[in-house]
Amino acid sequence: MPASKKLSATWCEARRNALPALATQTPATPASIGVSFHNVEKRFGSLAALRGVSLEIRAGEFVALLGPNGAGKTTLLRMAALLMNPTRGAVLFTNGPAVISQRVGAQALFVRPKHAIGLVGHSTLLYDELTAAENLTLFARLYALDKIADTVATALDDCGLATRVGSLVRTFSRGMRQRLAIARALLHRPSVILLDEPAAGLDRHGLAWFSARLARLKSDGCTVLMSTHARNESLDLATRAVALAGGRVDNDSGSAGDPRALLAALRTEQ
Repeated sequence: MPASKKLSATWCEARRNALPALATQTPATPASIGVSFHNVEKRFGSLAALRGVSLEIRAGEFVALLGPNGAGKTTLLRMAALLMNPTRGAVLFTNGPAVISQRVGAQALFVRPKHAIGLVGHSTLLYDELTAAENLTLFARLYALDKIADTVATALDDCGLATRVGSLVRTFSRGMRQRLAIARALLHRPSVILLDEPAAGLDRHGLAWFSARLARLKSDGCTVLMSTHARNESLDLATRAVALAGGRVDNDSGSAGDPRALLAALRTEQ
């Protein structure tokens, strides 16, 4: 192929088939999906990041994942995002409420919903030399979304960056990058939201927007798993709190329990 005809790896060449299609078309409203961890262990050489973690997270739950740095929160979230395999054990997803029962496998359909997962990690996954609109357009094309221009415009308006659509991301503050990263993770309307210290870098206005956005996701029935080692107002939305320590579940308020005691302890420790 002549040099002039070679394809360049630019954002505008993202193809609609860049991600494998689901067996059935994604519905307009996110379907509730539960996440379960069955005796999960993760080792990096001699280091055990997770040690026999078992959790059943029901569809629609808002779980606050608590614990100090190194407790295993990020590793657990990366496994839930299907970015990492456990050394031992299993991570499963169900399209209905996950009930702690030996018959759960027969009662619910287990799925691997890559298209249904939205992740905000320590890295924003944004491209500095693209504009805010180009970044979201890239991910919209990768997810083969319809009405991309409208979807991107709505997302930018929602996160308060409508006036910066044409600005390069490298000119953004830390808080602006974080808001755009959150908008990127929610662009395809996922039903499982995985958030790893998502409030990092957000100012008071950004935190207010983030809390309101989480409240809408919760009311829509999304399953939210959010890690933090610091208290912020978005934790008031949590329906359950799970504390990790040393790669193990140290405390769990349970699906039908009250997370306020664990959350209050987090406030006290600060």
